[in-house]
Amino acid sequence: MSWPQFRYDTRELVGYRSGLEIVKPRWAGREAFGSMADGLCVPPSGTQGIRFLLSAFGSIDILVNTAAFQMAQSQGLEDITTEQFDRVMRTNLYGMFRLCKMSLPHIPEGGSIINTTSVQAYKPSAHLLDYATTKGAIATFTQGLAGDLAERGIRVNAVAPGPVWTPLIPATLPDTSRFGEQSPFRRPAQPAEMAPACVFFAPQQASYVTAEILNATGGTSLPWHRPPGTVVPSPSPSSGWRAPCPCGHFPAHARHSPAART
Repeated sequence: MSWPQFRYDTRELVGYRSGLEIVKPRWAGREAFGSMADGLCVPPSGTQGIRFLLSAFGSIDILVNTAAFQMAQSQGLEDITTEQFDRVMRTNLYGMFRLCKMSLPHIPEGGSIINTTSVQAYKPSAHLLDYATTKGAIATFTQGLAGDLAERGIRVNAVAPGPVWTPLIPATLPDTSRFGEQSPFRRPAQPAEMAPACVFFAPQQASYVTAEILNATGGTSLPWHRPPGTVVPSPSPSSGWRAPCPCGHFPAHARHSPAART
């Protein structure tokens, strides 16, 4: 099967703060900012990045956490050093945690947080033990945070990619000749093929979707991802949380509010 072709975004370097490279992708007349560095797990860099975003937009409507690091070890646990384990944890977990924590005061009602877990969370490979551990933790973090923020009208979801061809793959795997062949498509995904999954979670039209994990695995079946007993609490009337409008607007227009229909 041939690989699909995609047009890549045009990126403009708009800032560099304490090792945090900030780029502005332009696509379809819209703008966003993102970091191309793995230094987000370091509080000073993350804080300056948040300030930069606030100065440009005033709020953070959508937060997408995708930063990750892996390093394959053929002998599994015996070859994983403490230094490598710490780096994987700091990049994959601490970076996500700190960005969520620093961004939360600036995410308005109706906002969306989108994390990146992996097929490795459910079908871990022995040579990626530390990486798979973080991806399982991200799935749990996503569903727990979704319950925490439901009353504030902030949705939290995650995308679980299968094998995706990124620069990280040839840099961290000793043999990539058969990478992705385990998927029914017999090939890895391209990064652009993951973008629609994030776009699904991002807009207010998905205002009733939270605590979900979208499996973008190329057809690889995964077990049900919500552990037994996981409950996303319903917002109480006293919380001030408002339901979305039937017409798709969030929060509801006055003419469509429950009070107006009684």
